[in-house]
Amino acid sequence: MKTLSILSRLVVGLFFLSTLFITSCKKEISNNTAQEEEFASKASSEADAESEVMFNDVFDNVLGADDEVGMGGIGVFGRANNSSSNGSISARGDSLSPRCFTKTVIRLNPPALFPVKIILDFGNGCRGRDGRWRSGKIITVYTNRLVVPEAKATTTFEHYKVDSVKVEGTHIITNVSTSNVHRFKVQAIEAKLTKPNGNYSMWNSVKYITQIEGLGTPYYPIDDIYKIEGNANGKVKRENLLFTWRSEIIEPLIKKFTCPWIVKGRIKIIRETLSSTSPWIAVLDYGNGVCDNKAVITINGIPHEITLH
Repeated sequence: MKTLSILSRLVVGLFFLSTLFITSCKKEISNNTAQEEEFASKASSEADAESEVMFNDVFDNVLGADDEVGMGGIGVFGRANNSSSNGSISARGDSLSPRCFTKTVIRLNPPALFPVKIILDFGNGCRGRDGRWRSGKIITVYTNRLVVPEAKATTTFEHYKVDSVKVEGTHIITNVSTSNVHRFKVQAIEAKLTKPNGNYSMWNSVKYITQIEGLGTPYYPIDDIYKIEGNANGKVKRENLLFTWRSEIIEPLIKKFTCPWIVKGRIKIIRETLSSTSPWIAVLDYGNGVCDNKAVITINGIPHEITLH
């Protein structure tokens, strides 16, 4: 069961966006000018990357609630603040720092341990051990301990924000491991990230997270490596513009336990109004294995570096 436990330490996420009503005050980009297409492709790619980071955090916190439902000591329960310039982290959480939230455990069918509801309440806001400012609640119902095959955790949010970004939707983690493959299926359903200026991104996403290295060292997670595969679709609003897109991981994303960022892999992002052969396909490239918060979006042959948050 080691790899199932270690897999729960993953800082991934994954996750992602759905359907939106178009109102009269927002227009869908329709003119295929170079400037508009580049803007649409870049905004869609940035939305995809930002949502990956946000729902990675949700994944980590749901699995880290405690040993009874997952593997305690990760996410807001034990992650130390990053100390290096490239964002790498140690394998040990900062257990001495005080927590800035409350945890409520509710047995839904007592005296049975499961199903169980766990509420993480960050109140009006506080800064966590990872440096992020959170407020509101993360509410998760677990059918069993998540390191057990077929166990499921369903998460919703109540007035939840991270660094002023409002998080909504449903997040589902399902353990789909077999005797020789250690894997989670992660879904985001009607997920939405809204910024203070009114811009937002919406996703539907299905990802699979599989451990590919570190299987032989049960108590040494620092060598664990995972691959992420799957696809997403969604809508993005930027000022008065609204456009739809879909994405597909074309080269598995690689995630190391010792790094909070994706270190390698590529995602293809296409506007729904364009064909799959359009020159305006964007490719989001996470690099060659170096741990940093940089990625490159290539649009029509022109690269654009972005910083992940």
